Amino acid sequence: MPKNQPPSPANQIDQFLQQVKNTPPVPKGCGRGRLIFAMDATASRQPTWDRACQLQGDMFTRTRGLGTLDVQLCFYRGYDEFRVSRWHREASGLLRAMSAVQCLGGHTQIGRVLRHVRREHQKEAVNALVFIGDCLEEPIDALCQLAGELGLLGVPLFLFQEGDDSTAEQGFKQMARLSRGAHCRFDSSSPAQLAALLNAVATYATGGLAALSAIRGEAPLIAQVRQQLEAPKS
Repeated sequence: MPKNQPPSPANQIDQFLQQVKNTPPVPKGCGRGRLIFAMDATASRQPTWDRACQLQGDMFTRTRGLGTLDVQLCFYRGYDEFRVSRWHREASGLLRAMSAVQCLGGHTQIGRVLRHVRREHQKEAVNALVFIGDCLEEPIDALCQLAGELGLLGVPLFLFQEGDDSTAEQGFKQMARLSRGAHCRFDSSSPAQLAALLNAVATYATGGLAALSAIRGEAPLIAQVRQQLEAPKS
């Protein structure tokens, strides 16, 4: 690969899957996962929002048998608008909440997302944050401080980036590292990539690394998660 050519989304997904095994473990026997599903709902995000609506039900289906998955929707859009839903234990409730949202132009509010996660975790443990976005328009130092605090609390950030904005990529990578989570670019033209990544984190949030390593015969990206978890650690 030429020196100046950025890594492809496929290569970054491989790197993400490698990073998953380094995230903090979910306590054994909890039987219940709490996942905050946050999305950038500014104007450019509508196609990905619609796609995520179609995929979110699978997150619940894949965790059956592991325990209960509770998911809270969190998003920002427009002028200083920030919303969170109640906690959903069924796919139908989350789908209704997501389907009612229309994306509006505005700036990113990732700091508000991270502060919200911290508050929720203080009430009851949150196992992971999934964030889907394409840009970052806030001071990175403040975001890294919040990400580091969440890392100390045992809440990893899984930051899924659509597109190749370099500022977003650098910031997301730093936040992921500080929280002991992962950053990954995905191809917006391949719903299967996003589906596999969401399902992997949902499985992790509910059953920990052991649940991921037990998956067999799934989509290629899920299989890669299993293979890398079972590989000898360096």
